[in-house]
Amino acid sequence: MKFDFLILGASGIQGKIVSRDLLENSFKICLADLYKEGSLPVIQKFPGRAVFRFIDLREIRKITELIKRSGANVVINCAESDWNLNVYEACLAAGAHVIDLSSSIKVTAKQLALNKKFEKHNLTAITGCGSTPGINNVMLNYASRFFDTIETVNAGFVWDSNIKKFVVPFSIQSVLWEFTEPATIIEDNAWLIKTPLENVLDIEFRTIGRQKCFPVDHAEVLTFHHYFKEKGLKNIRFYAGFPEHSAKVILTLVELGFHKWKKVLVDGKHKIFPPELVTEVFKDIKIPEGYMEKENLWVEISGEKDGEPKKMLMECLVPTLPGWEDAGCNIDTGFPASIIAQMIYDGRITERGSFAPEAVVPPEELFKELGAKSMLVYQDGVIINREHLELPYVSEKSRARKTRQPERAILQLINY
Repeated sequence: MKFDFLILGASGIQGKIVSRDLLENSFKICLADLYKEGSLPVIQKFPGRAVFRFIDLREIRKITELIKRSGANVVINCAESDWNLNVYEACLAAGAHVIDLSSSIKVTAKQLALNKKFEKHNLTAITGCGSTPGINNVMLNYASRFFDTIETVNAGFVWDSNIKKFVVPFSIQSVLWEFTEPATIIEDNAWLIKTPLENVLDIEFRTIGRQKCFPVDHAEVLTFHHYFKEKGLKNIRFYAGFPEHSAKVILTLVELGFHKWKKVLVDGKHKIFPPELVTEVFKDIKIPEGYMEKENLWVEISGEKDGEPKKMLMECLVPTLPGWEDAGCNIDTGFPASIIAQMIYDGRITERGSFAPEAVVPPEELFKELGAKSMLVYQDGVIINREHLELPYVSEKSRARKTRQPERAILQLINY
């Protein structure tokens, strides 16, 4: 059987979301992972349209062989970012388009440097096709049309839940990285390093309220600069915000050393990395009945238009959707990956080369698709994908009330 898509890391949080969304849209998919358990419910729910294959992403040759055997024209990499370059090399060898969810700044730079190779092979590669990087990148591209020059971009995410009990927010390895890895920012064209938990800010957000945020090491700092430096962009900062009940658990893990990528000897013969142990243990954490999340993805831009100072706030508000309760706000990473992969598959994205989303993903088309999944996109406090929203997830009364809310001046709360 020839498949439409090959999903790597299919048994993880995002892989399961992407798989289900594509299958519900009648595609045929090949799921691949080092572990099968997470993929079994998807295969059982959609018999005849999904198969599972074991894959070790450390082996480029085997990835290449799997891509060729699957017949898939588009590879969706939902695995941990450690292996993104391996997947890119395999896709070049196999002749397949590829997207992934994110990479470190260093790896992202290497991926973008493969632009000529992908262009030569008539292939498209897009790194960072989730929430952020992903939606935030596309919102910045959209907003840039309203500016002659851009001086400063601050961006980030915040989230909260109705039940104050710890649930794995997304890849716990990525979370531990964000809490501990020194964060790269750009100030006045100088690349600087900030220690995340030593630079905490208290900021007000739509639907979330006030939350403590800290700078984290995210590829958007690199890609924003890469694509918008010609507009004068010289200040870029990225922030993460976690609710207190979640942050406490993560900080405890950090204090105990579970964030360290140093192998630990177990039972005298087996060596493991603590973050990998945490990942496996946390797979057994159950979501409480009635648990719901909400998230605010945000980008605030400062610059000039027609010689006058101008600011703009872009936001994407993400609810927990009926039928997707077990995914929480992770839909804002899985859904965009599914959508962007489909855009490559059906020809809505035709550019060839290696990119980040702000370079090639059409904003209006993405916002339309997000609206169909009840994810609100705001421009200066006004919903701009209203006509595409699907009820009953967001009521008309609720939409009208949200539309009247004033713009949140995030930059005014950050003192530099």
